[in-house]
Amino acid sequence: MILAILSFLVFAWFIAGYLGVSQNLRGASVFITLASILGALFLIPETNSFSIIMGGWAPWATISFIFCITFLFRLFINSLRNKSNDACLDDVKEADEFSNHELERYSRHILLKELGGLGQRRIKDSSVLIIGAGGLGAPVIQYLAASGVGTIGIIDHDKVSLSNLQRQVIYPTKQVGEQKVFSAADAIYQLNSNVNVRPYNRRLNSEIAEEIFSEYDVVVDGTDNFETRYISNSAAVITKKHLVSGALSQWEGQVSVFAPHKGGPCYACVFPSPPKDGLALTCSEGGVFSPLPGVIGSVMAVETLKILSHSGNTLLGQMFIYDGLKGESRKIKINPSKKCPICSI
Repeated sequence: MILAILSFLVFAWFIAGYLGVSQNLRGASVFITLASILGALFLIPETNSFSIIMGGWAPWATISFIFCITFLFRLFINSLRNKSNDACLDDVKEADEFSNHELERYSRHILLKELGGLGQRRIKDSSVLIIGAGGLGAPVIQYLAASGVGTIGIIDHDKVSLSNLQRQVIYPTKQVGEQKVFSAADAIYQLNSNVNVRPYNRRLNSEIAEEIFSEYDVVVDGTDNFETRYISNSAAVITKKHLVSGALSQWEGQVSVFAPHKGGPCYACVFPSPPKDGLALTCSEGGVFSPLPGVIGSVMAVETLKILSHSGNTLLGQMFIYDGLKGESRKIKINPSKKCPICSI
């Protein structure tokens, strides 16, 4: 009898589905049927002929339990699927706001479920200020431009020199002697003409830092001197901007995201004062391995794009350290300092 009733329920399930009855209604009907059988078996004595024919209440209790667990699991899976479909629809709506050219250009971003059309839209609507168009700034500029950041500001007072070309691959030999910001702007236009470029052909100082920072969503510090780094940090803290900071020397480099307004440390929390002379060699003093700026600069670009698109976890409160000579990398935790004169006030 058990097998006959179950066969009937399965048959009725598929017939009702064929006729367009919703899964929820079919599930409710089966649940009511099983509950009625189980309730009747509980109420009548086990010696009753109906109870004997039905096999007692125990197997029906097991069948009801298995059905409920299975049906609830299907409802849960369908709920997740619907949420996923809704997210895909949102991405499609966002993607509709791109031109056909942009859809093809950024298609590999839009395909990423963690980023999608919404994330690419955020990237397009964002603005980033890059301080320093040298070894670290060059790869950041390239990847942010290629990724479609709406506005890129570049501030640097330096000219392209022959010694730069070993690692600053954004500049061709013919541009030696030209101002870096204008050469970098030209490279961006050649790569992605949809990007709005703002070149600042000057050195960053404390008098203009806050005003310039306030015009951008994220600030990227790729400079190689501590004076500018402390100016950038102070201005980023005051204007409440994420500061993506990178540094390198010889074979090693490091990247971190500083944002006290998001609960993380600022640059001065980790480096309260500049190192003594001779302890931190610049590229011109100690040399630098050619691909290293590309590695560290790419990580800086990754962190910047994650912040802009609201994707993944950033290096806020962490420092990524890469040793090119040993082929090793590690992350260390960095905390805000209660004694920091910049962000703890």
